[in-house]
Amino acid sequence: MEKKSFNFEDLEIWKEGMRLSVTVYKLTKNCNDYSFKDQIRRASVSVPSNISEGFERQTNKEFIQFLYIAKGSCAEVRTQTYLAKEFGYLNQDDYKVLMEYCKFLSSKIQSFINSRKNLSK
Repeated sequence: MEKKSFNFEDLEIWKEGMRLSVTVYKLTKNCNDYSFKDQIRRASVSVPSNISEGFERQTNKEFIQFLYIAKGSCAEVRTQTYLAKEFGYLNQDDYKVLMEYCKFLSSKIQSFINSRKNLSK
């Protein structure tokens, strides 16, 4: 379970979301399909952005809703990672790294959601 945080920057899932975004930006820097590159990058940026926005909301319920949105954005990055491999935009090693990272982060977000739900009980 996450330690009590006073700033969203203290949240491990936010830090991991930032790492996901940086990784996506690095792996897509040479992609010439600008529409695809923009979409996967926007989805990756949505993960830490929604975590931070939810953290700043007034209620635990709102925070949980934004965590679900962040988790959904992480799934979007996973789907686009499958497509990037099929389109030849990612090599096998980069595909594996990004796919495993998305699955890891999604699991971490779900665990955090579960811990936040337990606060409401």
